[in-house]
Amino acid sequence: MAPSQSGGGDAAGDLLETGLLVAAIKATSTSGRPADDERGAGATTSSRVRRGARLAAAQLQEVFLGTRLFPLFSAVPLAVAAQHLRLGRAWVFVFSLIGMAPLAERVSFLSEHIADTAGPTAGGILNATCGNVPELIIALFALHKEKLEILKWSLLGSILSNLLLVLGSSLLCGGLANTGKERPLDRRQADVSIGLLMLGVLCHILPLLSKYANCTGHSISSSGSVLELSRLSAIVMLTVYFGGLIFQLKTHRQIFEQEDSSESTNTNNSNDDDGSSVIGFTSAVIWLIGMTVVIAVLSNYIITTIEEASESLGIPLRFISIILLPIVGNAAEHAGAIIFAFKNKIDITLGIALGSATQISLLVVPIILIVSWVNGIPMDLDLNLLETGSLVMTVFTTAFTLQDDKWHYLKGFNLTLCYIVIAACFFTIKALPTPKKVHD
Repeated sequence: MAPSQSGGGDAAGDLLETGLLVAAIKATSTSGRPADDERGAGATTSSRVRRGARLAAAQLQEVFLGTRLFPLFSAVPLAVAAQHLRLGRAWVFVFSLIGMAPLAERVSFLSEHIADTAGPTAGGILNATCGNVPELIIALFALHKEKLEILKWSLLGSILSNLLLVLGSSLLCGGLANTGKERPLDRRQADVSIGLLMLGVLCHILPLLSKYANCTGHSISSSGSVLELSRLSAIVMLTVYFGGLIFQLKTHRQIFEQEDSSESTNTNNSNDDDGSSVIGFTSAVIWLIGMTVVIAVLSNYIITTIEEASESLGIPLRFISIILLPIVGNAAEHAGAIIFAFKNKIDITLGIALGSATQISLLVVPIILIVSWVNGIPMDLDLNLLETGSLVMTVFTTAFTLQDDKWHYLKGFNLTLCYIVIAACFFTIKALPTPKKVHD
């Protein structure tokens, strides 16, 4: 019995020693864990910071260096410096105008990223709206400073630029790149846009005609009646614009499905070529807000200095407002339309040019009118005779150019030359006399 008891005591002792050893190991492991956790947390934080820095650098590269216009970004700080150092209003205007071009192009680029996430319907509306952000901001600043003539001229110039310069140069370049035969185009979308633009033309003509309506040889239309007619026309224009949206996006969307699918295919192909983008939905929204703020600053500089710059540079104010400002504001649409025309995607080109002109005529113009109405600013749709005539002839020339289902470079050449003639007209006429009243 004694040996067995001794063996049992040895076994119990071994178990006790093993338990103490395990407990010591656990205690040692537990005591070292906080330090390891702290080191791990520090490493994780450092890794996140490095990843965030790399992502920010990649986004900066894509936003600012991802466009061929990136050298023009240098004009933005130069405009701010010229303003604060009082180097002259002409320099402030020139730098601000140059800086607007890459900003407008990047706004369109960022809106495309947001539109890809928002879906085709909301994305299409967002794309069209963001494309006209520079024109809208410039118009709002001009309205705030009550420079109504500059406001009307800039909006008119945007319509002329889209219908003649953007569409004309796109047809010209695309036709020369695809020579040899006439190319087909889908007239259905063009017919819808031209019909909407005709209503916009009517709303601009009637205030001018009412001013010259005669009764016993004298004008029977006061400025008050022209103002009332313009405000009523603004409501009608907004109504028909949203009716057109319902037509395009809901009831007759099959007319535009081919264009949407082509654009989607092109976007996917370009993404495949360029690689995956580092800009997501949230980042695109933040960048878009930042770009819009900078555009607002430059727009304020432009409206503040445009009159002094016109006198200093010897360039007529009409020419700057109707020709130069819209060319800069439409930089994104212009580049995109030409690229699609080169690729023989003329339906997308028509959608860009006609869609932007329609939105300016039937959405931006009435919005500005309603904002002026709310703020008690007497803005109307009464353009001068020369400006109204240019608008009418532009819409009719575009309509006749697109009346058949074919396109070639000669049509684009014709539209581009029409724009050059109109630009020359506004450049040579520095001041127009006040229209005379008709007497017996």
